[in-house]
Amino acid sequence: MDSLTIIWVIVIGYLVLNLAVGVYSHIRVKNSADYLLAGRRIGVLMTAGTLAATEIGGGSTVGVAAKAYGSWGLSAGWYVVASGIGVILVSFVAPLLRRAMATTVPEIIGRRFGTSSYLITSVLSMVSTIALAAVQITATATIISVLTGMSTEASILLCGGILVLYTMFGGMWSVTLTDVIHFFVLVGGFSLAVPFVLEEVGGWHAVVAALPPEQLGFTKVGWKTIIGLIIMYFMTFSTGQESVQRYFAAKDEKTAVWGSIICGIVMALFAFVPAVLGLVALAVFPNIEANNAVATVALNLMPPVMAGLVMAAVASATMSSGAGDLLGAATVFTKDILERHFVPNITDDQLTRYSRWCVFFLGLVAIGISFASKAIIPLLVFAFTMRSAGPFAAFLLGLTWKGATKGAGITSIVLGSLAGFGWEIAGQPFGIMSIIFGSVVSVIVFVVTVWIEKAMGREPAPPAIPE
Repeated sequence: MDSLTIIWVIVIGYLVLNLAVGVYSHIRVKNSADYLLAGRRIGVLMTAGTLAATEIGGGSTVGVAAKAYGSWGLSAGWYVVASGIGVILVSFVAPLLRRAMATTVPEIIGRRFGTSSYLITSVLSMVSTIALAAVQITATATIISVLTGMSTEASILLCGGILVLYTMFGGMWSVTLTDVIHFFVLVGGFSLAVPFVLEEVGGWHAVVAALPPEQLGFTKVGWKTIIGLIIMYFMTFSTGQESVQRYFAAKDEKTAVWGSIICGIVMALFAFVPAVLGLVALAVFPNIEANNAVATVALNLMPPVMAGLVMAAVASATMSSGAGDLLGAATVFTKDILERHFVPNITDDQLTRYSRWCVFFLGLVAIGISFASKAIIPLLVFAFTMRSAGPFAAFLLGLTWKGATKGAGITSIVLGSLAGFGWEIAGQPFGIMSIIFGSVVSVIVFVVTVWIEKAMGREPAPPAIPE
């Protein structure tokens, strides 16, 4: 059996394993709580594993290697370190998230600020998570395309189809179980690959000798970008459905906190592994597409079995993130749009069935977006801005500030979202990320509106968490 066939067999076998887990998970789903939240009984290690597998996706593997190959150099690892710090920061609000006994982020906003805020946040959340699922499909398809010579379009269909099917079968049980598998394959595959690759090219000193010195700068990307990434990740992880849904599914508040902390530490430790592979690719293959850095290194510099494991690890990273995104979008649609506005008397069996079909149809939309836009990190950042810039203040201050008023919610969501989109269209002046600008605007508008409404004698909005 030749090397490429061995790699291909390992990767296909891994994808088939995902489908098998989806089918197995199907029998564990007894009701909508099982399908959407795994029965709210996920333990600490499973919480940490599913969070890590969800957040370490195409951007944190293929995307980081591509950035290391390009303008960021070694400092591309900060993209994942910042992500890990962001997850740790979310642990401070994790008890509130779990205590809310909610299913979606918009549900919490709706409890506090009413129907208009609920609907706008639902649409923003659903559209952004569909876009995020498209990013992960694109990242997986990139690897499959390089491995097989299959066209990118055919790879998108293959990867998107498998992602949709295993998510559709088992819901959160399927996603959680596959996430744990993905986590071990991802961290183990990438970590074991680095010494193999460095030995093949003559050691780290040989890589250093072949690269411009500036590519090895630990903070080349700049502290402003690093701090901006940390803030961005805290904002998007604390308001993103695919992230917050994991905290909702934890068995208790303590589990949510420790799962978050362990996840963040693991992510920070893993951070620079993809960046090193990107630098090796630049040193040895200076004229390839940046997005193909990991796949090219695996195919040319690793033993077949190791290359297969790394390619399976990349597939695991992207598929797990994509599954979380897709399930998150379906959850928001069924709970916050369908049940809330169209079928208020829906039965639990209908909710589970509609959720499955929603995964299917929204998955088709994600595949379509992947066809239309094959970008990875740019689309990732745009989706983060869409779902977090406006709702950030309403969600977090709505959870923590008892004096918040109803008008502050809708005003901050609308103006914060418009500010974020406008800042993005303007090209992010002064290097300030759109999500940060929009979120700061939403916080300022929220605080000012509360002050004005209190001066007018308005009462605080009802609490999001029942007392």
